[in-house]
Amino acid sequence: MTLGPCPHEKEIAALLAGGQWPQAAPADLRAHAATCRSCAELALVTTAFRSARTTAAAAAPLVSPGILWWRAQLRRRNAAIERVTRPILGAQIFALLICFVVAVGFSVSHAAQGIGWISDLTQLIRLPSIDMAKLWPSSTQGSALWVLVPLAAMLALLGGVAVYLASSEER
Repeated sequence: MTLGPCPHEKEIAALLAGGQWPQAAPADLRAHAATCRSCAELALVTTAFRSARTTAAAAAPLVSPGILWWRAQLRRRNAAIERVTRPILGAQIFALLICFVVAVGFSVSHAAQGIGWISDLTQLIRLPSIDMAKLWPSSTQGSALWVLVPLAAMLALLGGVAVYLASSEER
């Protein structure tokens, strides 16, 4: 038993690195490895690591580079779509909020007049042909559709501008 490194350790390491241990090793070197603890441990650890590496390499087959490239392109495309749809979602929420505010404002303004505006609305729906004089009254009596149509037009214009600004590529 020696305290320093074994003089045969380099020979055994060279045979192990070449994958020739113990087949191509001389008989006296194999006998030495059986008696020397340092050389025996070197051979045992190296063969164990080599067999573990071959087992792991066989268990995890490599994916083709084409599939890796395709997945990277797909991730990049999905990220770009997400970045583009985020402002559009904001514009849609804004348009929905404006529609809700207009509907509540319309209901509140007509609730002051009473339930009579609902009967006017049902009469307009039942008519086979719509009379433009009822839709656009010259006085403030009756339906207040003259307020709703410009508000709807403004909403459509604002929605279009919001979608255009959200989807424009200049930033």
